[in-house]
Amino acid sequence: MIGCALRFYMHENQKHQGKLVYEWLLEQAKRRGIHGGSAFRAIAGFGRHGQLHEQAFFEMAANLTVLVEFVVSKDEADALIALAEEDKAPLFWSRAPVEFGNTVPHAQRPPPQSPA
Repeated sequence: MIGCALRFYMHENQKHQGKLVYEWLLEQAKRRGIHGGSAFRAIAGFGRHGQLHEQAFFEMAANLTVLVEFVVSKDEADALIALAEEDKAPLFWSRAPVEFGNTVPHAQRPPPQSPA
């Protein structure tokens, strides 16, 4: 299938509507039927202001960047971007075309194993 890799960037301590922005975004996507999304925490980086953020051993660096990524259709990407804009969520986003699929069709996947 052809779709979009949709990425949203935020600081891990940023909040929106009383929740961490990455949690809010994942919840909104799930409510809208998006089939999956992941949040990744950076170990270092800088943004448009040029300030370097990195995690130090003795510091809880709550200002590092979090990337939330979805692989979705163009319409789903448009809807998530529109939602964030309408809700004034503090996000920077990027979108790139991707080809995606599953190696095993959903109906043929084995059931999850129970922990022993």
